[in-house]
Amino acid sequence: MLNTAQEIIDVCNEENIHLYDLVLREELKNSKMSEEEFFNELQKVLDVMKASSHNTLEKEYETEYRMIDGFAKRFFDYQKEKEPITGKFLVRAMAMAFSTSETNANMGTIAAAPTAGSSGIMPAALMAMREKYDLDDDTLIKGLLTSIGIGQIIGKYATFAGAEGGCQAECGSASAMAAAAVVEMLGGTVEEALNAASITIINVMGLACDPIAGLVEYPCTFRNASGIMNALISADMAMAGIISIVPFDEVASAMGEVGRLLDASIRETGLGGLAGTKTGQKIRREFLNLKED
Repeated sequence: MLNTAQEIIDVCNEENIHLYDLVLREELKNSKMSEEEFFNELQKVLDVMKASSHNTLEKEYETEYRMIDGFAKRFFDYQKEKEPITGKFLVRAMAMAFSTSETNANMGTIAAAPTAGSSGIMPAALMAMREKYDLDDDTLIKGLLTSIGIGQIIGKYATFAGAEGGCQAECGSASAMAAAAVVEMLGGTVEEALNAASITIINVMGLACDPIAGLVEYPCTFRNASGIMNALISADMAMAGIISIVPFDEVASAMGEVGRLLDASIRETGLGGLAGTKTGQKIRREFLNLKED
């Protein structure tokens, strides 16, 4: 993969190709798979995302601590019965993000994109776009490929691990990947896709990772729901012509630096932030079968 956002833009414009074409070229070179084999693997990922984003829209799972049970169904029912402030489409998108988070909490099958804790965002983005614009699987897979390219840049300059970079590295990265995918699926330019990814990460720069008891359930599920909203508003901004004056590779690098500056207590240790509250620590003790301090 090329090193900077400008290099990617230049190559795509010179060769009149999309970001997903560039990603596909590199993936085929490195994976030693045929194009058909590679697309079959992406289809499997897409099918998992389809299922996880709908698993709990009309049913509830019951997990041990019941921290996030039923959120997807309640939100999905809410938009059926009332007119939400943010509109039915956005509430359904958030409900789909909740659904994958609940599927993960119940040990169901998910696609970590890029992590389990942020796994609700990409499926919600893809399925929301499919619903709103009647997109076919081929278009969704091109969105997935675009998200891979964004993820590769983040991996080069920063991290996906909440333990290293906070939740900005998990839900922030997933949201940036989703925003770029949305732009691509709707016919945006490579510049717009990269701007959308930049705006998305800028919106959550410095976000703590503070899962209660170390479980990627609470508050992670809320950040998945807000993450899909972040992706969609950032995509709209980029396609409206709003730009990020800082290129995406530099934004990703800044995210990595900010992550290293975060105190260890808010980097997925389960010690600070919401995890450090009385309730958070009580649940942690119960989960780890610890005695009261």
